[in-house]
Amino acid sequence: MKDEIDAGVEPSAPAWAVFGDLMTVLLGAFVLILVGVIAMQLELSTELESEVKKRLALSTKLETEVQQRQEETQRREALEHALAVPLAAGQVTLIDGRIGIAGSVLFALNSDQLQPEGRKVLQSLVTPLTEYLQTHDEVLMVSGFTDNQPIHENNRHFSDNWELSAQRALTVTRELIRNGISPDILFAAAFGEQRPVASNGDPDGRASNRRVEIAPIPKTSNEAAAARD
Repeated sequence: MKDEIDAGVEPSAPAWAVFGDLMTVLLGAFVLILVGVIAMQLELSTELESEVKKRLALSTKLETEVQQRQEETQRREALEHALAVPLAAGQVTLIDGRIGIAGSVLFALNSDQLQPEGRKVLQSLVTPLTEYLQTHDEVLMVSGFTDNQPIHENNRHFSDNWELSAQRALTVTRELIRNGISPDILFAAAFGEQRPVASNGDPDGRASNRRVEIAPIPKTSNEAAAARD
């Protein structure tokens, strides 16, 4: 009878095997959690590094902009100081670092020949501009501008406003060179009727647009290298 009872009962699994399975499951869960935590830390570290780089770049940009503004302010003040006499006399204007001379002062209408008054104004600019350029690594751009009125058909000297503005810029450039400014730091540019400073709808506005501007601008890297050579 005892043998029959024992034969009907299944043997239970060893306790150590169950414990081993449980530890395997727990270890796997721990490894998954650890991998997830490490991945999260790496992601946070990457985001933090990216944010730090962005802030450093922004800070550098702001510092550069502040420095540029300071340099521009110093440059403008230096130019105003150099041109104090002609500015006080009302012979020229200085707006955003551009020295403006009215076309009526320099030239007769539709002409590129300097008038006596215009010649004197240019002569008065030579010394202050030379002194200014001696302390600044810049060159002078002489720009000619016109109003939007077409060249008269009976004017055979110029085909259009582009040519008139170019010739006037060249005339001023040559006059400055003739009075002592080095041709190495001077060049001419023509804008015709483009870039007006006033409306072309009335005589006063057109008179303002007929002008020559002299603007000190930074040398290009090639020009700076050539100057050092």
